Amino acid sequence: MEITVPDTDADAAVPDVPPPPATPEPAPPVASSRADLRHRLNTATAGFEAPLAAIDLEAWDVNAADLVRRAAGKPIRVASKSLRSRALLRDVLGRDGFHGVLALTLSEALWLVGTELSSDVVVGYPTADRRGLARLAGDDELAAGITLMVDDVAQLDLVDAVAPSDGRVEIRVCLDLDLSWRPMGGRLRVGAKRSPLHSVDDLVRLAHAVQSRPGFRLVGVMGYESQIAGVQDAPPGRGWRGRMVRSMQKRSWAELSERRVAAVEAVRRIAELEFVNGGGSGSVERTASDVSITEVTAGSGLLAPRLFDGYTSFSPRPAAFFAVPVVRRPGPGIVTVAGGGYIASGAAGDDRLPVPWLPEGLTLDKDEGAGEAQTPLLGSPADDLAIGDRVWFRHAKAGELSERFDQYYLVRGERLVDTIATYRGDGKTFL
Repeated sequence: MEITVPDTDADAAVPDVPPPPATPEPAPPVASSRADLRHRLNTATAGFEAPLAAIDLEAWDVNAADLVRRAAGKPIRVASKSLRSRALLRDVLGRDGFHGVLALTLSEALWLVGTELSSDVVVGYPTADRRGLARLAGDDELAAGITLMVDDVAQLDLVDAVAPSDGRVEIRVCLDLDLSWRPMGGRLRVGAKRSPLHSVDDLVRLAHAVQSRPGFRLVGVMGYESQIAGVQDAPPGRGWRGRMVRSMQKRSWAELSERRVAAVEAVRRIAELEFVNGGGSGSVERTASDVSITEVTAGSGLLAPRLFDGYTSFSPRPAAFFAVPVVRRPGPGIVTVAGGGYIASGAAGDDRLPVPWLPEGLTLDKDEGAGEAQTPLLGSPADDLAIGDRVWFRHAKAGELSERFDQYYLVRGERLVDTIATYRGDGKTFL
């Protein structure tokens, strides 16, 4: 039996897990009601036609500082898939506490290093991009700045088939340790279906294979605890589920942290590792407390999409929004907006839908949801909206919003600070 957790998330006899080390409390965020936020977003973007997307820089700043606090001194590698904008990546990488990028694809990594955005990019997932591999293997500068993710000897075979090791630059490699939880003798699996490398022995065998193979250098180990980092442990309105998730996460953490420490120690006896990466925005402080970890990954916590509303460990401020105009008034308590059907990836469900946020009090119609051409919205605030007025939404996930818009409007207070390109605006769609 398997329980899949998105790759994005009774306590009796549960092993005690040491709490994360104490860290200073964050400075209280600047008070901002949703009505005030609506006014500021509308004012700053008044000269532009909706649909459009905006980022509240005050919330962005607060979230970035809080991630650094939670990491307790360990550097944060930025998950580029959560931002998908070079300007946003450049901003956060210029802040203390952030270093390096975790990219979605090899082609993205080649672009980021080639445009000098970062000289340290780890490709977060194995690749079958033959053209990209050939380019990587033929360029010393690119190869020095990019690390490939590997969990199978066949992935090494593919590199050698594309670019034989004779005369090829050295390829940097990171091993991906599966951190899913497998209780009941392995009959139950909780976590994302990622790497096949689950045991210490699994990881050691592949580490030896990499080290003994010409043209490759093992530099890192990664493990993503998706059932902890990517699952809300206090989902709004679902207290029973939150209790179950917290119990599961406590048990899972006790097992995976012990296994990860043992695995990293074993690999360090084989190769001199530069980094050991783990976690995500939902588990920064817990992951940082693991003695084997040298860096944590985060990205979504900067923008705080709706899937991050239900965590006990942190409460980020929503920072990313999109606006669509009212185009119809079908009746009392109803307005219809143009478009809005920006559905997030993952298992289909209500939590993958965007949520109307401003003005407060609007809801999606359960029979229609968020539509490709139009979206009806219900609630008393609809009666105060006129044709052409904007409704601001939050996307369920962070980076996928940028696949819908060429640019983000950056707002601070009531001012439009800048307009920046998304990957789409740069003419790039990597996956």
